[in-house]
Amino acid sequence: MKQRKIPMRKCIATNEQYPKSEMFRVVRSEDNTVLIDGTGKARGRGAYISKTKRAINLAKKKNLLERHLEVKVPEEIYDQLLNLLGDVIE
Repeated sequence: MKQRKIPMRKCIATNEQYPKSEMFRVVRSEDNTVLIDGTGKARGRGAYISKTKRAINLAKKKNLLERHLEVKVPEEIYDQLLNLLGDVIE
């Protein structure tokens, strides 16, 4: 049986590649609202962040999401990402 290809994505904070399922996707929708895409299929411009506190804090410190999505990102998005992270070890 043929093995399926695992889609890889690059983290905007660390520039490391990870499988798509191991990353958070943050999306700017058509009406310029920013949301976290749990399904990976939401319409709009997306940016991927690896599921580590280091990557999320780096993206927040350097305003990387704002640069990639080209819109002001509210603080609540970073808080939601950290909450979703939960007890995941870096």
